Amino acid sequence: MLVSVCVPSYNRPTELRRLLESIDPADESAVEVVVCEDNSPRRQAIKEVVMGFAQKTRLVVRYIENRENLGFDRNLKELVRQACGQWVLFMGDDDVFVPGALDKLIGFLNIHPDLGYVLRSYLAVHRSGRIEKFRYYDGNRFFGPGSAAYLELFRKSVFISGFTIKREMALPYLVDDFDGTLIFQLYLMAEVVMHCQSAYFDEPLTQQYEKELAPSFGSAASERALYTPGSVTVANSLNFLKGFFKITGYLDKKYGLSSTATITKDMSKYAYPILAIQRKRGPVVFGRYIRELNRLGLNCTVYYYIYSAALMIFGERICNEVIRVVKSILRKTPKL
Repeated sequence: MLVSVCVPSYNRPTELRRLLESIDPADESAVEVVVCEDNSPRRQAIKEVVMGFAQKTRLVVRYIENRENLGFDRNLKELVRQACGQWVLFMGDDDVFVPGALDKLIGFLNIHPDLGYVLRSYLAVHRSGRIEKFRYYDGNRFFGPGSAAYLELFRKSVFISGFTIKREMALPYLVDDFDGTLIFQLYLMAEVVMHCQSAYFDEPLTQQYEKELAPSFGSAASERALYTPGSVTVANSLNFLKGFFKITGYLDKKYGLSSTATITKDMSKYAYPILAIQRKRGPVVFGRYIRELNRLGLNCTVYYYIYSAALMIFGERICNEVIRVVKSILRKTPKL
């Protein structure tokens, strides 16, 4: 088995069905599907969706029910343990595969068996119907093992859907230190790329839909003090960001690095989405949010101040359109 498509599922049976029906490998023997249901209120509906899909596909489908609500990060670890494929490919249960893209990824993995991690391109579908392509480089890119790859790929690896990592490389790092951060995958990526080769695959693999559902984080014991289910509060955003630095601080101590300062600067350069997520709460709340971000040290580049001022003056809608135009001209995320 080459690839395990691993889905941490919670309370979204309709969206899960859409995802499962988008899994379309030509060689069905190369892919298994593992769904780990995290003790949500709609567990029975989710089970019925998975069982119904299993009956009409030739793919190996395995359905696992957690006895307790593990939370996002612990559920990812459980999926790595349960997977049988050489590669673990995480998918959010509300996203889908781009038609035909899974076969292209499988071909890429077969050609490059020595890789430990693959960063992918992806698409975002906005409420207006506009499709935005997230590309990071012009063409495929390869990285040697070491801290330089970790620094280069860290911020780019946040989005969970399509996150692809060699299972045997990830197994030694299923630690509990980052439960509740919602970004445990970043720790796995960092450890793996520091010890083996990695790559960027310049083919849109997955597709996400803009803000279809309210976030459900905060139900598990490890998340309860950090997140409010059904909302994206200022505290939620700040706690999420602190998780980044919890991981970088751990790696700095373990390997004698100074990555936190480098990654803080990188996040500052690309802080627009970090800032914009709270602009809709109005200028007063947004101003308080900026002050809290400043305390985290994100106010360390001129780009951060440009984003902050533009969002405060013009609002999110106009700024989003400017960002869209710039990216459409460049056809990728600009290098700042």
